[in-house]
Amino acid sequence: MITNLAGDVQAFTSNAFLVVGETTALVDTGANFDVVARIREHVDAIDRVYVTHTHPDHVDNVPAVKTAFNVETWGYDVNDEHVDNTVADGETVPIGDHAYEALHTPGHKPDHLCFRSGAAGVCFAGDLVFANGGFGRTDLPGGDFDALVASIDRLSEAVGDDLAALYVGHGPAVTDRPADDIAMAARAVRTR
Repeated sequence: MITNLAGDVQAFTSNAFLVVGETTALVDTGANFDVVARIREHVDAIDRVYVTHTHPDHVDNVPAVKTAFNVETWGYDVNDEHVDNTVADGETVPIGDHAYEALHTPGHKPDHLCFRSGAAGVCFAGDLVFANGGFGRTDLPGGDFDALVASIDRLSEAVGDDLAALYVGHGPAVTDRPADDIAMAARAVRTR
């Protein structure tokens, strides 16, 4: 089961996805709301926290989550204070009841990761792509437009028609032909 704990939050935050299963995990912690209380509405413990990237809206709740649940974080850049363990490009990690491949997808930020599982039919895309062909901005420190284009192309090639749900960093999840939204982002980024 995947729940967006920030779905109704009226504050500057990213989405924060609680994935309950054999390895109960939180994908991004969000910011500016009590994510710990929201986690506790669903489970008593979590096993891992995954960080799609380390922009404040995705990681500001990390310290509270680590303290409350005595849990470590996984992300691309262990030199960042919010990341305890490295996830390398192509590495497989447990989320819920499935194995997910980590895809290093820089452009929005150099440490950006997407997590995809063909078996689950799910991709956590962070701020790489959004519903309706939206894509991440590159005007923040570390942003790189050419890298973003290449990363969107990489994600588009990595997912197939088996993709049933695209969970994005902001806005609604895409559950109707999500590969089409990634393809739209690949086209839209080229017309920017």
